[in-house]
Amino acid sequence: MTAKTVAALQIGASSEGKARTLEHILAFETDIAASGAALVVMPEALLGGYPKGEIFGTRLGYRLPEGREAYARYYENAIDVPGPETDALAALSQRTGASLVVGVIERGGSTLYCTALFFEPDAGLAAKHRKLMPTGTERLIWGQGDGSTLPVVDTAAGRIGGAICWENHMPLLRTAMYAKGVEIWCAPTVDERDIWQCSMRHIAHEGRCFVVSACQVQPSPAELGQDVPGWEATRPLINGGSVIVGPLGQVLAGPMHGGTGLLTAEVDTEELVRARYDFDVVGHYARPDVFSLTVDERPRTSVRFTE
Repeated sequence: MTAKTVAALQIGASSEGKARTLEHILAFETDIAASGAALVVMPEALLGGYPKGEIFGTRLGYRLPEGREAYARYYENAIDVPGPETDALAALSQRTGASLVVGVIERGGSTLYCTALFFEPDAGLAAKHRKLMPTGTERLIWGQGDGSTLPVVDTAAGRIGGAICWENHMPLLRTAMYAKGVEIWCAPTVDERDIWQCSMRHIAHEGRCFVVSACQVQPSPAELGQDVPGWEATRPLINGGSVIVGPLGQVLAGPMHGGTGLLTAEVDTEELVRARYDFDVVGHYARPDVFSLTVDERPRTSVRFTE
């Protein structure tokens, strides 16, 4: 049997902070183990939070002191990689036997990164991917990743890689990851919209790969006791939409809207050769005589010391 169970864990960051969020993740250990999942994908910015509606005191041309305080609180709720939270997630992977992909807010000096961490049952923290391009006003609070964190990891479920939220709309990033041989595309997100479902089906169909997308859930502003300008008070800030898609674009499980839970499906990477028979995006359909892509995977630092 080559089929494996994969899962999206639909869950939200706790308003009480990263420690409570980590407790919530760990509370799903029994469910993960019982499902027999070889891979579990969790949402974007799960540990550290996605502060939807926050403006961090910024207006074009100036910043208010309260915005600096908001950023300091957000920084405090982010995690170090490695650190105690990654140790706990590595232990969860080991106990359940499942590979994990977890969205976090990572501290790097005084800069924050929206990051996906990859955990393996035997190796622990195996790799990380920093979001290359934060979307819109996310650029106020997150730095840009570079080409040195574009991992593809061999797991019991298959060869996994992927992109975070709107990175999935970057055609050249997708092409680079396809060329690395991704079999199961992992897409942590906070995008709850119907169009996201179209994107996930498109990527599965384009890459002829399986796609596992895990989306956060967050209560409405009214439930949180907040006022979010331009957002209906009783509408959930993030309403989920986790989904698992097959290599011809067929939905295998989900989308799951509202509430938390483990969404599972069986996948078999041996299907991918059949799926790519008539369309191999970086193979016989690529036309390298016309198109080419160069990917710079060197780490980029602003200061280098030489002796």
